[in-house]
Amino acid sequence: MLEDKNPQRTSLGELGEFGLIDHLTQNFELKQPSSLVGIGDDAAVMDFKDKKVIVSTDMLVEGVHFDLSYMPLKHLGYKSVMVNLSDICAMNALPTQVTVSIAVSNRFPLEALEEFYEGVALACKLYHVDLVGGDTTSSNKGMIISVTAIGAANADEIVYRKGSKPNDLLVVTGDLGGAYLGLQVLEREKEVFKVNPNSQPDLEAYSYLVERQLKPEARKDMVELLKKLEVKPTSMIDISDGLSSEILHLCKHGDVGCNLFEDKIPLDPSAIATCEEFKMDSTMVALGGGEDYELLFTIDQADFPKIKGNPNLTVIGHMTEKSEGAHLITRAETKIPITAQGWNSFNETK
Repeated sequence: MLEDKNPQRTSLGELGEFGLIDHLTQNFELKQPSSLVGIGDDAAVMDFKDKKVIVSTDMLVEGVHFDLSYMPLKHLGYKSVMVNLSDICAMNALPTQVTVSIAVSNRFPLEALEEFYEGVALACKLYHVDLVGGDTTSSNKGMIISVTAIGAANADEIVYRKGSKPNDLLVVTGDLGGAYLGLQVLEREKEVFKVNPNSQPDLEAYSYLVERQLKPEARKDMVELLKKLEVKPTSMIDISDGLSSEILHLCKHGDVGCNLFEDKIPLDPSAIATCEEFKMDSTMVALGGGEDYELLFTIDQADFPKIKGNPNLTVIGHMTEKSEGAHLITRAETKIPITAQGWNSFNETK
């Protein structure tokens, strides 16, 4: 398909703030029973009756969290919602509503924001959540996105970072390291493009990894699976900053230690092949990569038969007494202390 060299560009100033909001949200319908009033009034109104309400907010800044030279705006809209829904799922709850706020500079026409909201709409449709509010404003620093996700759960179903105990099994959903490797592939192709703007990257061999970076999925399906299996985790967190950082969070909040087994860490074959190509250690990529948005949780050993053999779940270690500390047990059966390797947004060296 040929690229339109002269795409239509409608200035946001032609619509004004409220006209822009009406235009971008005109096709969003409320479908959740808990959504009483959505966009159009001073505030949204929700009724969760006897359930507990769970709220999470995240902010994404252009040049820090995303690069529009290779991040399509539709994918960005989708991902902006996903990273917040993941936090709700990490509480063992189901997401129900989101609010989306954006600040953009005058380089963004209406058509760009329409594309962004197409991604938001797709995420809402696939995950059965309602868009119930947000804000739009101007920015002199490119694009800034703030999303708030709301969820609901019965009080006895909610799982926190605290709660694990020695001998609990450490379990992860899916596979790890793919999103970070997808980012490395995209960054490499960006540098190639700078040298040769006529180059056409062939990303077919990296399609899974690139999708993990550009279009991650919140593991709502795993929350539903655990409920079906009648397994309630003793603690849970999502993997946004890297496996090592998240393990240390569980250890800190649970007052426990951990033994993580290197040979149990789930890796996709394409991740292993790409690590070899980039001369990276696959274990270090899984430990420090981040943005996989898989769920990391602990369960009582008595629940192991319920998850045994499930292809979506992998036991990667177990919790220990706090005094033992957190360690990686290597394939050579040596113990290495686990240190936080993941993303730190305030680290000046990054």
